[in-house]
Amino acid sequence: MARIAVIGAGTGAMAAAARLAVAGHRVTVYERSGTHGGSLGRYARDGFVFDTGPGLLHLPAVYRDLFVKTGKEPLEQCVTLTQVDPASRHLFADGTAVSLPNASRAGVVGALDQALGAGAGARWGDFLDRAGTAWDRSRRPLLEEPLREDREVLARDPYPSVRVRRLLRSPRRAGTVEEIGAWELADPRLAALLDGYALSYGLDPRRAPAAAALLPYMEETFGSWYVAGGMRALADAVYERCLARKVEFVFGAEVVRVTEKDGRAAGVELADGRSVEADHVVLGAQPAPGLLPVREAAPAGQREAPVPGRFVVMLSLSGARERGAVHRTVVHAGDPAAEQEAVFGGRTAERPTVTVLRPDDPATRPDEEHEAVTLVVTVAPQGRVDWTDPALRARFTDSVVDRAAEAVPGLRERILHTEVRTPAETSADTGAEGGSVPAPALAGAAGGYLHAGNRTPLPGLYLAGGWSHPGGGLAHAGMSGALVAGLVVEGDGFRGSQ
Repeated sequence: MARIAVIGAGTGAMAAAARLAVAGHRVTVYERSGTHGGSLGRYARDGFVFDTGPGLLHLPAVYRDLFVKTGKEPLEQCVTLTQVDPASRHLFADGTAVSLPNASRAGVVGALDQALGAGAGARWGDFLDRAGTAWDRSRRPLLEEPLREDREVLARDPYPSVRVRRLLRSPRRAGTVEEIGAWELADPRLAALLDGYALSYGLDPRRAPAAAALLPYMEETFGSWYVAGGMRALADAVYERCLARKVEFVFGAEVVRVTEKDGRAAGVELADGRSVEADHVVLGAQPAPGLLPVREAAPAGQREAPVPGRFVVMLSLSGARERGAVHRTVVHAGDPAAEQEAVFGGRTAERPTVTVLRPDDPATRPDEEHEAVTLVVTVAPQGRVDWTDPALRARFTDSVVDRAAEAVPGLRERILHTEVRTPAETSADTGAEGGSVPAPALAGAAGGYLHAGNRTPLPGLYLAGGWSHPGGGLAHAGMSGALVAGLVVEGDGFRGSQ
């Protein structure tokens, strides 16, 4: 039985901890804050309850597998999962609106044809077919295996771009998300739909490789799911599973250094001066300066520029949620190019893309005559924009609420209370630099959108969570936990799930 120290209590770290405990190891989790869950936070006031992190779950199979492998009670016995249908409603700059059904390719094609005109659905369907090919080509090395030392297979873009002919000029193929929208989808609304997926994950459509097509493919193929009581309930369930497997948690314990002895990780040093010995150390958070004795070089590309964060507005509303209201509505930017230039150039957008979340969940409101609504915007991180400036916060909040009012009838008149969470709060709570939220790993772009591998150059030190392979997002974090557990238990010969 090995002693294992886990740094951080995010979902990826807890997923690793539960699996390692089941394998017979003695696992202790050290968390700098006072609670578990990482980005899966919760804010409550006067009977209103809000998620401060992700609002929906994609690829629930990742957590089903975690619960199957770590105990008798399956995931659905610990939380209530509901498919969100329609998966999303989209309001475009020209006033067009479309609702897309959950996990129904034929339904999506039909909805797009009806809303955007004949042929729009077929173009989107053909695009998803190509995205499915990219999924088949890259799924295993990108998501199910530890990151290979030879990354050539992931350096190539797996998306089979269409060869677009041009009069008197050489043919061209899309290499970025933006180019797919312009050259293959050939409709600004379909392009905005694709851009919106990329932006929601913190990716710049102008630069993100075509392989980012996997993101809408995963959502539209495997569905969008809501956890009753809010997504924080998923973090609670994973935490309870860890406790049931005898994982020990120490909260308010900031790790300032991973110690090294005889050329391998030997434990951790805490801010209060205590030293804890361990046979293996799992880092489940973004490495702070000076934390690691050996740092793996960050892959090029994505990390050359600051990673965006999220601006979250939580609204307590009077009045009942109207019949037929959609759980998730995306109000697309009036000028997508200007928004992208602002977000990735370190400014605030004038009319940003706003995701409006309106769960039909009694647990989120005091009674049926009230409603809890959450607005989410991808923004530049703290430091590029000063999100501690009260005037800026108020001005941007007002702009976000204005945009959301297009999706929620009588929104302003219904507001009882407004709570704002910016990248500044995210940074303070999670320790992430600038309050950045890591994006999922992507193939292509010469490996520039990959993350650090789960094994490090220092034997005994492993990386889990969104800042390591295979990147950010709830599903990806859960996968990283499984990979780290496999590497610890089976050694460097571990090749992932079969």
